[in-house]
Amino acid sequence: MDWPATSYEGYGPTWDSDDEYDNFIRKMNPPRIEIDNDSCSDATIVRVDSANEYGILLEVIQVLIDLNLVISKAYITSDGGWFMDVFNITDKEGQKLKDKATIARIEDYICKSLGADSRYIPSRRRSVDVAASSDHNVIELTGTDRPGLLSEVSAVLASLKCNVVSAEIWTHNTRAAAVMRVTDEDTGLAVTDTGRLERIRDKLSYLLRGGNVSRGAAMAVSTGASTTHTDRRLHQMMLDDGDHEQLHRHPPNQSQRPNVTVSNWNDKDYSVVTIRCKDRPKLLFDTVCTLTDLHYVVFHANIDAKDNQAYQEFYVRHVNGSPMNTEADRLRVIQCLEAAIERRASEGVKLELCTNDKVGLLSEVTRIFRENSLTVTRAEVSTRGRMAVNTFYVRDSAGGTVDQKTIDSIRQAIGQNIQVKNQPEPSDQQKKESPTWFLFANLFRPRSLYSFGMFMR
Repeated sequence: MDWPATSYEGYGPTWDSDDEYDNFIRKMNPPRIEIDNDSCSDATIVRVDSANEYGILLEVIQVLIDLNLVISKAYITSDGGWFMDVFNITDKEGQKLKDKATIARIEDYICKSLGADSRYIPSRRRSVDVAASSDHNVIELTGTDRPGLLSEVSAVLASLKCNVVSAEIWTHNTRAAAVMRVTDEDTGLAVTDTGRLERIRDKLSYLLRGGNVSRGAAMAVSTGASTTHTDRRLHQMMLDDGDHEQLHRHPPNQSQRPNVTVSNWNDKDYSVVTIRCKDRPKLLFDTVCTLTDLHYVVFHANIDAKDNQAYQEFYVRHVNGSPMNTEADRLRVIQCLEAAIERRASEGVKLELCTNDKVGLLSEVTRIFRENSLTVTRAEVSTRGRMAVNTFYVRDSAGGTVDQKTIDSIRQAIGQNIQVKNQPEPSDQQKKESPTWFLFANLFRPRSLYSFGMFMR
């Protein structure tokens, strides 16, 4: 394909000198969204045309993944001032979209995200950050990962009478990052007392240092709540923390490692980034997020996912208009993209918990994990009404697989009335060959867990 060599001067993460003119252009050229459910037999096609702007591709992808949609193919092109995207999307079951409400939300959310009243500004903070809004505090943490770290953090927050209402925790290459939203145990609102906020920062900073004062822990305090997308923020935090530079404590299966290459198309002054890896949800978001945070602009791209394998090809330039001219630049992009792909590729056993919410629940659950020598590699904690809906990925603290004895010990800790749902109990040999179970527990003692679903992979 013979694409023209276009420039991208003026687009960058700190460019804000022509905001009024920029808003005028967007008002005169509002985004056009077309949703086509007829042209393709196995996917719904979403076409987006808009005035171009740094970070606009990521905004569109973010809307789609937030609606729990799967992007199976994409064709992206942007020449100078105009941006054109075509996405083939399905629901999580791989089916075309039938729900009219979801289709309407796609158009509405993209228009709001790209409209004149919206402007993306990257936000970066340091390793311990407590931000307040009217109904919750946002706590951001980065540090060295170790067994039981989430349990320790949860216990400290519980001791300070802070209730975790939502959290997302990632670990990768010996590093850990978390974005947690907490409320005051007594009021159910944000903690506003400055002395108490300072105690939270001090205790969590000391905890992240592991008691080693010489290592230090950077802190920053924001007076307003962060509006940055949580997954986006976690990528930024881990990129800033340098997780792509760390050695693998537990080397992944080499056959599952992403294959990332970078070459230069000198005739057109593009760098061509090619990714081949196992497909998974949110993969395109993770790679585009990283390219954007590294200050590269995607001019053209071809995305395809088939038979559980993903192929992504990006034609990029730095925001200053140049391709990657040095080997150091190419190596850094490769390492950062590999890290971004691996961060969400969770290791270990998947545990799902759905229970009546209560203060200290996260501390109680993670204490059970720690007492059974399990470490959390990734977690998503949320509250829906009065219910806590949590997902944990855990592995043995020594790096091995979680064995049956440990599972039995957890079952003993959370209650005796455990039933196997949907399929019979597998034999010992089946457990070794394909250990996939669903366990459901009803507990009757006060202040204990209500239901616990475990998926072992």
